[in-house]
Amino acid sequence: MAPVVCPYMVYMRFKPHLLMVLIQIGYTFLYFITAASFDHGMNPHVFVTYRHIVGGLVMFPFAYFLERKVRPKFTLALFLEIFVLSLLGVSLTLNIYFASLKYTSPTFVTSIANTIPSLTFLIAVILRLETVDVMSPHGIAKVFGTLLSLAGVMTMTLYRGPTVQSFPGASVHIRSDSVHKNWTKGSILIVASCISWSIWFIMQGITLKKYPAQLSLTTWINCVGAAQSAVFTVIIEHKQAAWSISYNNEFWSILYAGIVCSGITIFVQLWCIKQKGPVFVTMFSPLATSLVAVMAYFILGETLHVGRILGAVIIIIGLYLVLWGKDIDENHSRPQDQVILTGDELKKPKIQMEPLAESQVLETDLEKKGAIVG
Repeated sequence: MAPVVCPYMVYMRFKPHLLMVLIQIGYTFLYFITAASFDHGMNPHVFVTYRHIVGGLVMFPFAYFLERKVRPKFTLALFLEIFVLSLLGVSLTLNIYFASLKYTSPTFVTSIANTIPSLTFLIAVILRLETVDVMSPHGIAKVFGTLLSLAGVMTMTLYRGPTVQSFPGASVHIRSDSVHKNWTKGSILIVASCISWSIWFIMQGITLKKYPAQLSLTTWINCVGAAQSAVFTVIIEHKQAAWSISYNNEFWSILYAGIVCSGITIFVQLWCIKQKGPVFVTMFSPLATSLVAVMAYFILGETLHVGRILGAVIIIIGLYLVLWGKDIDENHSRPQDQVILTGDELKKPKIQMEPLAESQVLETDLEKKGAIVG
């Protein structure tokens, strides 16, 4: 009879995978909501500021009450580290990222963002946060997958190929003349944001070791990042009217981005980084690329090119080779007592050895005392 795997243990093993899939679905909707807001004239820098103000306000009550007893002591050195963490993950990276979205398209931005896993993996190897055994199959898979994903990015960027006609049933059709303004500037901005974002993921893992209160850390990142973004926006945006938002798509996009993507998503990412490491978290970004491309084609009527489809397939194959290699590494390093038990094994009674050992010691002591008396 084949062993039956315990469903709960399987769920716990793949819980980080499921959460990361849900995060990418949330990001997919964000790309289109923000693109629509920017098309209606919303300032991307104001959007980043408002978004993280909402995220900080939403997460603050949970962090204050749920982590009151487990929150570590806050020091000046820790604040400076969170300041840099917020700069890399919020005020600097997101302002550049959404500016690139304004100049290009959601499909292009998510495609280039797929370099983040490769960059994160490279930085982690350099800092010895990720081990690579080039003599083993899983080590070769991690290296080859990284190179393959970069080849996919180059294919998607440099090769366009034949045009795939827009889906005739799309509810909204977007024309490139009215949306894409400066592809060169947008490409430079998205590459810069990818580098900054990769460093941010690595730094999250380091900060979590000093400040393991994930809800509190999420709140701090949102609040400090919002303040930084506000200062940056005031410097470059002198029109007071840019800070006003209308109660339509702009308001709801800020609310969605703040609650889902700045609050819940950052918290879940911190939890997954603590469980699996920063490289694991970044490996799921190709899923958002595929979802954005499908939605852009079927819903928005965006024109696709064969080069982007081919590049996306290559990227996904390469990055999930890396994911497979990491899973093998974890299986090899997992202690024996953490191995998932089957249903039959869970039913087997465990033999208690400790009481037996204690009784044997007691009998030995009695024998010794009897010998001394005799």
